[in-house]
Amino acid sequence: MSGKRKVPGVKEYGGPAGGWGALKATAEAVRSEMDTLQAPLTLLRTNQPNGFDCPGCAWPDKEHGSTFQFCENGAKAVTWEATKKRVTPEFFAAHSVTELLSWHDHDLEGIGRLTQPMVYNSETDHYEPIEWQAAFDRIGEILRGLEPNQVEFYTSGRASNEAAYLYQLFARELGTNNFPDCSNMCHEATSVGLPRSIGIGKGTVSLDDFDHCELILSIGHNPGTNHPRMMGTLHEVSRRKVPIMVFNPLKERSLERFADPQNMIEMATYGSTPIASSYFQVRAGGDAAALKGIMKGVLQLEQDSGGVLDREFIDQHTAGFEALVADIDATQWADIERESGLLQKDLEMVAAAYARSNATIVTYGMGITQHNKGTSNVRLIADLLLLKGNIGKPGAGICPLRGHSNVQGNRTVGITEKPTAAFLEKLQETFGFTPPSEHGHDSVQTMEAMIDGSARALLCLGGNFAVAMPDTEASYPAMKKLDLGVHVGTKLNRSHLLTSRETFLFPCLGRTELDEQAAGPQSVTVEDSMSMVHASAGKLAPASDWLKSEPAIVAGMAKATLPHSKVDWLGLVEDYDRIRDLIEKTITGFDDYNARIREPGGFRMPLAATQRIWNTPSGKAEFFVFDGLESSCAVTDEEVLRLVTIRSHDQYNTTIYGMDDRYRGVFGRRDVVFMNAQDLADRGLEHGDTVDIETALDGKTLRYENLTAIEYKIARGTVAAYYPEANRLVPLDYKDQDSGTPSYKSVPVRISKSA
Repeated sequence: MSGKRKVPGVKEYGGPAGGWGALKATAEAVRSEMDTLQAPLTLLRTNQPNGFDCPGCAWPDKEHGSTFQFCENGAKAVTWEATKKRVTPEFFAAHSVTELLSWHDHDLEGIGRLTQPMVYNSETDHYEPIEWQAAFDRIGEILRGLEPNQVEFYTSGRASNEAAYLYQLFARELGTNNFPDCSNMCHEATSVGLPRSIGIGKGTVSLDDFDHCELILSIGHNPGTNHPRMMGTLHEVSRRKVPIMVFNPLKERSLERFADPQNMIEMATYGSTPIASSYFQVRAGGDAAALKGIMKGVLQLEQDSGGVLDREFIDQHTAGFEALVADIDATQWADIERESGLLQKDLEMVAAAYARSNATIVTYGMGITQHNKGTSNVRLIADLLLLKGNIGKPGAGICPLRGHSNVQGNRTVGITEKPTAAFLEKLQETFGFTPPSEHGHDSVQTMEAMIDGSARALLCLGGNFAVAMPDTEASYPAMKKLDLGVHVGTKLNRSHLLTSRETFLFPCLGRTELDEQAAGPQSVTVEDSMSMVHASAGKLAPASDWLKSEPAIVAGMAKATLPHSKVDWLGLVEDYDRIRDLIEKTITGFDDYNARIREPGGFRMPLAATQRIWNTPSGKAEFFVFDGLESSCAVTDEEVLRLVTIRSHDQYNTTIYGMDDRYRGVFGRRDVVFMNAQDLADRGLEHGDTVDIETALDGKTLRYENLTAIEYKIARGTVAAYYPEANRLVPLDYKDQDSGTPSYKSVPVRISKSA
């Protein structure tokens, strides 16, 4: 950042993503958290047969046992969980909840692993130890005194299939479909949009498809930080000269160049591989316009020379093509350029590359989904792929990039507020109770119910619910209005300190730890981004003798709450094969479940669209017409910018491993806002100025004060600040009406110099 004044903690990072910087960061994580003799063996078991699934991301494993299968951020996730640090009852006796609320989020989780079940004492303002059964009995007593729909069951994507299945069974036998979960805050637009377009709410590509693709369009994601094992795949694709065209508001180092730590030549020569063949800095919220521009270019090429579209596929497999063409024809280039921030010639270049490619993959992340038109954005991507028949053929397809390692599996085994009638019928047939059929609450609806007082209890199977939610000014106090809060986790976080009238804090086993039940050591299962289901088994000694597995904690609460249940809750926990037998019996696709997860690599769930079977009302893939171009706020004031919330490289969701964001050149701090140079100048600001941000929507004004403005390579009209701190600027009701996903990625804001 030469030529600009020096700002403390801000300096340009000149290296590639990965490389020696990643190895150094991995070594530092090991040194600070784990026993140096234990750490190498633990890391080498990550994502391996008979090992454990990394809690870091949901990217699939390619060659089991051939190489080490962890990355820098995966190593941070593993060492953060397998840390030697412990949080004992003595710690809680020494620190009140009020005091702990003043700690930074990084410091709260950094103190180590929870070791005993605790209950909050409001008279002393301290957490105190409690016996497991006493806690379960009290929770059951409270829940039986509430109406079922006054209870909310939150699920983090780190929960295994087995825990999630028992959890949904518990809630539905209690009588509610209130299932707020982390998917509501990230890829719900995928789960809602893709079934309407192609009949399934999941991606269609396999890892092998990346070996055969001829083009990748990468839209709205930062793989180097959020799904870093993907970088090895992109590295391979780039080295075989396949174009990777990136659409992202920020220039992200991992999408510019990457040094694979497993490539001896690159490491020895300090070399790297370019990732993006073209990089388009689309304006935040301009994705719909960019996608329409690409399709407009494709349709023009078809009109000029023919042979571009897959007419046979369109005629045989799709519906709604003519309406799409009419809408694209009516869309003007001037409007596309204004809304996307990109030039016609650049979008036509992408269209030409797409026209030439016989097999294209589109990868996308929350830069597509976390908008108030997120579902429509997803469907536009499907439109683009359908034009050339890029669903259901080798080397092609749609690839939503999940974050949590089992967020997709949780949904598969029943964590949804909108269950299908067929699934409910199977539950009734198998378990002998009538589950509720009315839709329950998603995450935003849950918080709204907590605010208005209609929700009285919140059970959290992992996660950091309040911190992950928008509008902390409203969300934090809502937690304290509840009668009951239950939190299952491995480490302390802020949501645990927003105590209800009665609050229980339950420590659980982590992925790295041995899960010993009556039948012996247990494995759990997870589903990755590409629908592969495989086993995960930890080997480390548990952090404490008090720890229980997530399935055991769920079963303990369920048995205490439902005394007349016919479900053998405790018997199921004795041997997780019994849980998987029930999953197989009630959910399609899990045939021979227990046998198949014992094979290295597991098995793939059935995906009808990959066989060009379309489970839509028409029986065909459906083209979608996006009305207009605005994929986000309709505020036209030139002073208004669009805020994107982002994660630092030292972060996983709300977990902050450290205070550095190495690839963006920010060290030891998080109180910054990234801005385009011209946007700074237009407001009379300079790099390093202290600024305030406020929302530019009618109604409640939300503010974030005393941030340092950093000049950065970011699209004009777009600014970025760190999640979850910037969540305070996202109104709770500013969301995608189709999916309920909060619009974390395009909030209209004004920025001014601090007084």
